[in-house]
Amino acid sequence: MRQPRLSYPEARGLRHVAFAVDDLDASVAYLQQNNIQCEPIRIDPSSQKRFTFFQDPDGLPLELYSI
Repeated sequence: MRQPRLSYPEARGLRHVAFAVDDLDASVAYLQQNNIQCEPIRIDPSSQKRFTFFQDPDGLPLELYSI
């Protein structure tokens, strides 16, 4: 079971790496097929774009952001 995050990586400042993707649903499906858990997809209130987070092997947050 995943532990709750101590802070939100989408907060201001450099706290994570983000990757722009054409198809967020396909990207999440690919990660899940490879046993990588993603957070629920959310909508950025400022851009109305969809995004999600997952973790690298060291537990650092990575973001997928729909373009």
